[in-house]
Amino acid sequence: MNSKIILLFLLSLFSLHIHAQSAIGFQAPEINLKSPDGTEISLLSLKGKVVIIDFWASWCMPCRTANKTLTKLHEKYKSKGLEIYSISLDKNKNAWNRAIKNDKMVWLNVLDEGMITATNWRIGYIPFTFILNQRGKIVAADVAATDIEKVIQKLL
Repeated sequence: MNSKIILLFLLSLFSLHIHAQSAIGFQAPEINLKSPDGTEISLLSLKGKVVIIDFWASWCMPCRTANKTLTKLHEKYKSKGLEIYSISLDKNKNAWNRAIKNDKMVWLNVLDEGMITATNWRIGYIPFTFILNQRGKIVAADVAATDIEKVIQKLL
């Protein structure tokens, strides 16, 4: 009985630690997921850039609408140091790839198979975005697509 209580306590501490790491003001925890061509893309490799982390899925209509805003932001700010790291929660890879093509998502796209990253980052709904500064710290979370540009402009 005591060992079960200790195990539950340790698991809850681990859970709190992960949640704290994906909160504003904290360094973003590493993410290393695969792109459509199977290449692993590391979030840490983007240090030095302002990064929008976008959790989304092809079947999510609000996500697809937000992709239009992200496309405009990417075109406008990519040369100034903006990168977008879109994390799909799709289970159907074909639908994911079609959405990337149809929505003209020419930035970094990765798939969270098994939704491990979304779970660790405590994503309860999509679309959900985080914005990282050039040092990899989370400076904004759950930013509406219409407000992302204001945050980006302050960082670039």
